[in-house]
Amino acid sequence: MTTPVTVEGRKPTTGHRRRLNRLLFDNGIRLLILFLLIALWQFGVNGGWINAFLMGSPAGIGKEFMRLASNGELLTHTGVTVYATVIGFITGSLLGSLAGLLLWYSPNLARILDPFFIALNGLPKIALAPIIIIWFGSGLFSKVALAFIATFIVALLSAWQGTHQLDGSQVNLMRSLGANKSQIFRKVVIPATLPWIIAAFRLNIGFALIADIGGEFISSDYGLGKMIFVAGNLFNLNAVWVGVLMLLLVAIVLYWVISQLQKWLLPWEPQR
Repeated sequence: MTTPVTVEGRKPTTGHRRRLNRLLFDNGIRLLILFLLIALWQFGVNGGWINAFLMGSPAGIGKEFMRLASNGELLTHTGVTVYATVIGFITGSLLGSLAGLLLWYSPNLARILDPFFIALNGLPKIALAPIIIIWFGSGLFSKVALAFIATFIVALLSAWQGTHQLDGSQVNLMRSLGANKSQIFRKVVIPATLPWIIAAFRLNIGFALIADIGGEFISSDYGLGKMIFVAGNLFNLNAVWVGVLMLLLVAIVLYWVISQLQKWLLPWEPQR
C-alpha cells in the first residue's frame, strides 16, 4: 500500500519559489524608488532648490520624529487616533453589515428605506462633525461616533447589495429540502455575501480614518489630526509630515489586518 505524501516537509514548489522571488523583487524595487525620492528631496534641500520651510526635509522629519517619539507625544497621539478609528470601524462595519443582511428578511422595508440610505451615503460625513461634537463634546466618544457613522452606511449598503446577488437556485434548493427562512439566511445568505462585506471593510478603513481625523481637526485634545493641525498652524512642516507618515502606517497596518481576515474567511478567493 502506498504511503500518502504529507505536505509537511515538502520542498517549495516552482510556483511558490516564483511567487517568493516576485515578492522580493517587487519590494526591492519599491524600496529603491522610495530611497531615491528621499535622497533627491534631501539633495534638493541641501542645494537650495527646495525650500525646507515650505516643504520640510527628510533630515528634519527624522529629527522631529525622534523628538516626538522620545517625549511620548507621538505615541499618545497615535494611540488616541488608532483607538477611535478601530472602535468606530469595528462597530460601524459589523452593525452596518448585520443591518444590511437583516434587510433580506423584509424586501418591502428595504424598498421604503432605500431613498434614505442613498441620501445618507451621499452626504459627506465630515459635515456632521460639528453637530456630533456639540452633542457629545470634544472627547474621544465624538470621534468614535464619527467613525461609526462613516462606516455604518457603507457596510449596510454593501451587505444589502450582496443579498441581491444570491444564487436563486441555491435558495430554491434549500426551500425544496424544507429549510425555513432562518436556515436559508445562515446557510446561504451570510456565506454568499461575505465577499461584499469584506469589500466594505476595505473601504471603511479609509472612511473611518478620514472621519476621525476630521473630528480631531475641528475639536480635540489628542490625536494625530490634532497634532497635524497644531503643527500646521506653527508652520512646522516636519512635524506635519511625521503625522501624515504615521497616518499612512496606521492605514497600512489596518488594511493588512483586513487582508488576513479575508484569507481566513474566504480562503478560496485568489490573493494578491
